[in-house]
Amino acid sequence: MIQITKACPHCGSIDLVSNGHNKKNGKQKYYCNGCDRYGTLDAAPRYSEERKEEILKAYFERPSMRGIERVFGVARQTVSAWLRQQGEKHPDLEATLGDVPTEQDVLEYDELQHFVKKSQKRWLWTVISRKTRKIIAFFIGDHSMESCKILWQRIPERLRCQTSFSDFWEAYNFIYQQTGQHQKVGKESGQTNHMERWNNTIRQWMGRLT
Repeated sequence: MIQITKACPHCGSIDLVSNGHNKKNGKQKYYCNGCDRYGTLDAAPRYSEERKEEILKAYFERPSMRGIERVFGVARQTVSAWLRQQGEKHPDLEATLGDVPTEQDVLEYDELQHFVKKSQKRWLWTVISRKTRKIIAFFIGDHSMESCKILWQRIPERLRCQTSFSDFWEAYNFIYQQTGQHQKVGKESGQTNHMERWNNTIRQWMGRLT
C-alpha cells in the first residue's frame, strides 16, 4: 500500500487538518497547524507568469483595482498581493541612500488630501529627496501635528536635519523645532516643485485620485 503525504506549500509542514472541500472544483481544503494558513490541496496555478505580467502592465496604465477585477476576472486582493511581491524585490530604502548626506540632499514635504468616504478624510504625507527624487518617507493619517510627528520618525535619521521646505501648514512647525533648518514657503518660490510634481503624477496615475 502506498501512502501519499501532502505538505503545506507555504511552510512544508505535514501537520494538516482537513477543512472541507472547494465548492467550485471539489478539491480538499486544509488548515496547517504549522503556519496557521488555510488553503486547497493540489491547487492548480490559475495565472501563468505571462498572464500576471499582462495584468500588472494593464494596472500600471491607471485603471482602478475594481476595474482590473471586472476586465480580467482576477480578485483585486490577488493583484494587491502581486504588487507587494514586486515591491519586496526592491532593495530597502536605507541600502539606496548615500552614507554621508551632502548639501544637495534637500527635502521637500507635502500632504495630499483624499478620502475613503467624504466623512473620512485622509492625508498622504510625503517627503521627497530633491537630489535623488526618491520618496524617503510617507504616512497616511489625518491633518494634525501628530501625523507630522509620525512622518518625521519615518525619515532616515541621517537625513532628518537636512535643509527642508514645505507649505505653510502649521503642523510643519514641529519640523522646524527639531532641525532649525526647515522653511515654510509658497508654491511660487519653486522650493517644493519636485514634491508638487510627484503629487500631480500620482493624481494622474491613480484613478481613485482623479
